[in-house]
Amino acid sequence: MIAEHTLSVAEQKNNILRLSACQALAGANAVVFYATGAIVGNDIAPSPTLATLPVTMFVLGMAACILPFGALAKKRGRKTVFMVGTSAGGLTGLIAALAVVIGSFRLFCLAGFLGGAYAAVALSFRFAATDGVNPERRARALSLVMGGGVLAGVIGPMLVTTTMNLWPPHQFAVTFIAQACVAAISAVILKGVTPAEPPVAIQSKGRPLREIVRQPGFTLTVFCGAVTYMVMNFLMTAAPLSMHMHAISQQASNLGIQWHVIAMYGPGFFTGRLINRFGPMRVTAAGLVITVASVAAGLSGTDIFHYWLSLILLGIGWNFGFTGASAKIVEYHRAEEKTQVQSLNDFVVFGVMLLGSFSSGALLNLYGWNAVLWGSLIPVGLAFVSIIKGWNAHSQGKGAL
Repeated sequence: MIAEHTLSVAEQKNNILRLSACQALAGANAVVFYATGAIVGNDIAPSPTLATLPVTMFVLGMAACILPFGALAKKRGRKTVFMVGTSAGGLTGLIAALAVVIGSFRLFCLAGFLGGAYAAVALSFRFAATDGVNPERRARALSLVMGGGVLAGVIGPMLVTTTMNLWPPHQFAVTFIAQACVAAISAVILKGVTPAEPPVAIQSKGRPLREIVRQPGFTLTVFCGAVTYMVMNFLMTAAPLSMHMHAISQQASNLGIQWHVIAMYGPGFFTGRLINRFGPMRVTAAGLVITVASVAAGLSGTDIFHYWLSLILLGIGWNFGFTGASAKIVEYHRAEEKTQVQSLNDFVVFGVMLLGSFSSGALLNLYGWNAVLWGSLIPVGLAFVSIIKGWNAHSQGKGAL
């Protein structure tokens, strides 16, 4: 086993600060697309049932790029991938703006795909924060970087609200141009990140992937992280369009998404402490319970208050569930295996998200918002039951967790 280079405290703090800032900027880019993607899609798609296809392409971009980016990170280091990702983010905004101007649905879907590629890289920021950090401090570093994304809940909706009508004939065109500028700023900040991977570690193969996957609890951890993210995406994709259908203003919808994103990342400032105290899978289970509360809030009505409460609880549930699962994943790999294992984990997460992303739009148009909410309870229930079974197996000495 090859030891990873340990960074100094100053280098660790520098990395966390920069990665937190870029988590906020990248998160803002994602917020812009989630807040506008289904609405723009509904306007220019050949059929209303395809309204959420651009958001699905966003998820497809994450799923399709995560493994190649993982291989690139193993060969060239994380910083190379950071630059590729921010370049994709810049292209996302420019191509989306052009698509809006010329009314091209296919071009807008391409922009969504590139936006997903950028989001895939951005999600690796949480793992990059644990590079060169002692094991007992990794959960804290990971959660702090995710906590930095709270500013995405301010920056993203602000970009939409302040720019969406600056070019009246083409709503959101200026918004997407601003999105491209934000990605460029992120690239500059990421250049200052200090890498922790020595060349020998990058070149080492580590254990066979099948051996890593067979470790007790690995599959359960990946499954719970995937469900948490899929359900969040499932509901967040449909919520702006559902609010639009219920005659809720774009400004009110933007504010709902803003508080949702703040709720997604805000708990990151203390989630690491909760994980250290109670364990990552208990925090993940708590996230699933909070997600059920989010669904209950959504089912209680279709006034703006119900949407806002549902989205806020959904964000908190996502943070607990996804941060807990992410913190658990780093326990399963060695330093030389990290990019391989982390990219596999995120590939499964985004692959599962694909199952829900496109279906949410079709389900919303065919059966309504309540059908979307009820449908989300199925995977959440399966994940929660799986955790309970894992605890029971562990208590009986079978080593499931």
